[in-house]
Amino acid sequence: MKTWHEIRRFPFAVRLLLVNQLGVNTGFYLLVPYLATHLTDHLGLSAAVVGVVLGVRNLSQQGLFIVGGSAADRLGAHGVIIAGCALRTVGFGLFALGDSLAVLLAASVLSGLAGALFNPAVRAYLAQEAGERKAEAFALFNVFATTGALIGPLLGSALLLVGFRASALTAAAIFAVLTVAQALVLPTRAVEPSGSGVLGDWREVLGNRAFLAFALAMVGMFTLENQLYLLLPEGARRATGWDGAAGLVFLVGTLANLALQMRITRTLKSRGDSARWIAVGLAVTGLAFLPPLVDSPLAVLLSALLLYLGLMIASPFVMALIPRFGRPELTGTYFGVFYVVSGIAAAAGSAGVGWAMDTGERLPWLCCAALGLASAAGMARLHRSGALPAETERSLV
Repeated sequence: MKTWHEIRRFPFAVRLLLVNQLGVNTGFYLLVPYLATHLTDHLGLSAAVVGVVLGVRNLSQQGLFIVGGSAADRLGAHGVIIAGCALRTVGFGLFALGDSLAVLLAASVLSGLAGALFNPAVRAYLAQEAGERKAEAFALFNVFATTGALIGPLLGSALLLVGFRASALTAAAIFAVLTVAQALVLPTRAVEPSGSGVLGDWREVLGNRAFLAFALAMVGMFTLENQLYLLLPEGARRATGWDGAAGLVFLVGTLANLALQMRITRTLKSRGDSARWIAVGLAVTGLAFLPPLVDSPLAVLLSALLLYLGLMIASPFVMALIPRFGRPELTGTYFGVFYVVSGIAAAAGSAGVGWAMDTGERLPWLCCAALGLASAAGMARLHRSGALPAETERSLV
């Protein structure tokens, strides 16, 4: 009930963006986890071609986040969010209607570009609307996003009983509804000019050494978060011998997120010094990978709980801190650059974890633990050196 009370305290635009993120994650995870199987089993594509199709989607999204962020700053987050949802409607629709390689590649590009547009735009809009309550707003954002990430695969697995096309069309329909909803009721906000060209904006952000150091310190958080889809499901399957055990990882995390996210964020924010809590959260994400060194199903579940706990501690404060590195007119660009860095890091980190999984059973867990603790140490060093923006938010609890 406290979570719903917290939601009502935010402006209408923030509440709409929360629902939007629930829909975005539901539609995305309804389709994407089953895409590779569809391409290989139903369309008969080789593993190499499937890798190209999926890789194009990731590259289109991760590499163009800075474009989406700049567009949000210059054109307004409102229109960029709508454009992103519309493009993903078309992209997912193409997955349902086409089976030639050209159509599949077009669908991947459009789907990736869509994410590159609305991801930084939504976060920039949310940060601006939340005012001094950014941490609470992003905590709620995590709750809705995590819930959608659980609903999506459940709905997708049910729709697959009808066929992949039903899943893809349903996902496209969800994004079509989101597009119309944003166009009709999401308020338009005035755009403040940055005073320089796009390249000038990029130079300003990329020249902010403190921000780049912070983004690099966050590499551990995003790489370890990605292990919810790689290492932890595989660990759960190995520990139990049951393919369905991977679903327990997400169920446990979602329930924990719903029950604890807002309590954790409000409690920690009331004690101030959010940079310290980011470092603590990163340390917890690293320690989360130590229990599976003991071969036990309960150890994997404990690992999932600790990983979600670390993310719940750190993530809202990370998102709230990003806009404070620069001018409000460049909030979208800062988010865009941040997600480019984190996306590249997560891809490289997951490749490294995959290599470690092929090398030995314990090595990937040790590597992840070391990465999390290294990121925590990096964040703590930035905090002690005074490189981070001054704390300006005040708790309203």
